[in-house]
Amino acid sequence: MDASHTHTAVPAPFCTVVPPHMLDRIAGSRNAGRADSALRTLEHDASLRTRRNVTTARPFTAPSLGAPVPDEPQRTVYDAEHRTRLPGRKVRGEGDEASQDATVNRAYAGLGATHELFLKAFGRRSIDDAGLALDASVHYGRDYNNAFWDGSRMVFGDGDGDLFLDFTVAVDVIGHELAHGVTQYTANLVYRGQSGALNESMSDVFGSLIKQYTLGQTADEADWLIGAGLLGPNVSGVALRSMKAPGTAYDDDELGKDPQPASMDDYVDTLRDNGGVHINSGIPNRAFYVAATELGGKAWERAGQIWYDTLTGGELTAKATFAQFARLSTAAAAARYGEGGEEHRALQKAWSTVGVA
Repeated sequence: MDASHTHTAVPAPFCTVVPPHMLDRIAGSRNAGRADSALRTLEHDASLRTRRNVTTARPFTAPSLGAPVPDEPQRTVYDAEHRTRLPGRKVRGEGDEASQDATVNRAYAGLGATHELFLKAFGRRSIDDAGLALDASVHYGRDYNNAFWDGSRMVFGDGDGDLFLDFTVAVDVIGHELAHGVTQYTANLVYRGQSGALNESMSDVFGSLIKQYTLGQTADEADWLIGAGLLGPNVSGVALRSMKAPGTAYDDDELGKDPQPASMDDYVDTLRDNGGVHINSGIPNRAFYVAATELGGKAWERAGQIWYDTLTGGELTAKATFAQFARLSTAAAAARYGEGGEEHRALQKAWSTVGVA
């Protein structure tokens, strides 16, 4: 066998942190500037999404079979200089001194925080568990109101400075997008319907855990918000999503009202947004919140471990339903912590609370 081995490229969806339904609403604004910015973002995202559907993620070469995978991250941040050609100009590599550009430094720190959480909490060495380099491009496009994982790198817009601020300001957004990569290299959940909502929820769960880990928070201390600090000062809202109370993150004249359901009673059947992947993710999000707060302490230690075990255990199918994830996660809790134990009961309560049998 060769000393090194190359893994097959894994198909990856185009995953954005701001959902299409929110941008659709802004595109109908009477404010021409806001509408134009939202339309440009939607059109650009649509073209990238189409491109992702006919390509795959880049193949990666793992270290030689006998060589240990390094624990240290390998980060590189690029400046797209307000263009849309990637990656842009290299502005900070691993171990380099801090940049004078705060956006570059936030991206670099967020990549590191994500790498550290997966390594320290779950023993995972980077996104692919084989030391994959972590690349990010900042200052993407002009007034670009989104951040995305394209299958091989993180990309951040600066926002329009009005409804959305710089997309590097929220470490959970950085973690959210990189966690799409973890899902890509493990269960590779199909980005449509319930499996797509689970894909989005996995990213919210690990994004929130990265923020809690960085801040040293317990489950009770965390705000359980995704993208807090990202909305502009004139927006009536606190974040993009709430895991604690889906449907309450914002209620704004321009953004509309947060449409996320908190239980299966309010599950949204829609053809938009790949079958509502950013909407119905509120249901498994709340299940994780219930499990984590029921167990208390640091959420990544037990609840997070159970979710990670389920995602990486090999039994979760690419087209998994909420019910399958509920069954497997409850079984994972019993397998790791014991049948009928505190963790097992917490999982049963979590899925019962959101109406998933």
